[in-house]
Amino acid sequence: MTRKTRALSLRPAVEAAVPDTAMVMAAGLGKRMRPLTATRPKPLVEVAGKPLIDHVLDRLRAAGVGRIVVNVHYLADALEAHLKGHASDFDVTVSDERARLLETGGGLVQAEKLIDADPFLVVNSDNFWLDGPTDTLRMLASHWREGEMDALLLLVPHARAGNHRGQGDFHMKPDGRLSRRATGRVAPYVYTGIQMVSKKLLRDAPEGPFSTNIFWDRAISENRCFGVVHQGLWFDVGSPASIGATELALANG
Repeated sequence: MTRKTRALSLRPAVEAAVPDTAMVMAAGLGKRMRPLTATRPKPLVEVAGKPLIDHVLDRLRAAGVGRIVVNVHYLADALEAHLKGHASDFDVTVSDERARLLETGGGLVQAEKLIDADPFLVVNSDNFWLDGPTDTLRMLASHWREGEMDALLLLVPHARAGNHRGQGDFHMKPDGRLSRRATGRVAPYVYTGIQMVSKKLLRDAPEGPFSTNIFWDRAISENRCFGVVHQGLWFDVGSPASIGATELALANG
């Protein structure tokens, strides 16, 4: 009986649709990507012939997303000008953080009023991934369980996290619930920078800049933070050296 119940809890909600709105996180300073970010924001650094953010927007478009909210801070004018070139594909709204960088959690809170979907996608603009057997964002949405989840994170096994030099981020139970890596230990899963969240996750937020980790930790304590494993390729593109490594891996298939 227990095994049967567990299997049911892991069954994708195949009727779930990809949210029409995505929050694209694009306000970071890109310090690890220097000197390439001395004159351009990190989302405009090119990998495999196009800016990082364009790879993300290609994936969002393919999944059927029609509206994006993009936060901006560092060299914001350049990023806004670039986004105008995507106006035919998306309804683009900018969440302006020029006056103060709000970090990931604060950026989500400021942008919430501009986001017209619940749940909605949140995607880091410096992500680089390739789909597996199915569209990654559609697969993520198919695992969403309304009423049970506040956050559903796309994870990649540590051994398949291209260019990643960290110790991993999460452990995952058979039903998908997440727990944190213990200090000084290695965790089997790395967060990809892609998630689907409910606006319930953003409740009772602190003021000013703060990390999304505050939201995740609360959701974990309430058993409302889940993960699903990415079936394709994923690369950590956080430094100039990682660009060449990523392009070489792609060239080698």
